[in-house]
Amino acid sequence: MTQPAHSEEQVRAKIDELIEKATSYDIEALDAIYHDDLHIVMVDHEDNVNISDKARFMALFAGKKEAGNAQMNTWVKYHHIHILGDDAVVALSRINDLNGVEMKLLCSIDLVFESGRWQVLREEIFLRPLHS
Repeated sequence: MTQPAHSEEQVRAKIDELIEKATSYDIEALDAIYHDDLHIVMVDHEDNVNISDKARFMALFAGKKEAGNAQMNTWVKYHHIHILGDDAVVALSRINDLNGVEMKLLCSIDLVFESGRWQVLREEIFLRPLHS
């Protein structure tokens, strides 16, 4: 029996869940959403590059939670969702203060459907000043 094709709605729901859980620092939920091989490339507005993996990225959110930081901005604008088999890529814009200053984030997020669920495998994040 073949599995039904994945839908844009399923992928979008997973990204919405990622945003909700990340911005509220829900480390347990992030552990299930982020793939064990998560790879993150973040390029700031001065072209500095920061590479991260699952453990370091989750530690960033854990630190914000431990510091008692307020929930981050949940604003999102979807530009494109593409699904090919068990792989998906989502292009979106976000506004939040991931690096301590509210910025616009241009993101490309790769997901893989594995172990019966969508998991974030890779994120490319480009930080831009909110007002330029």
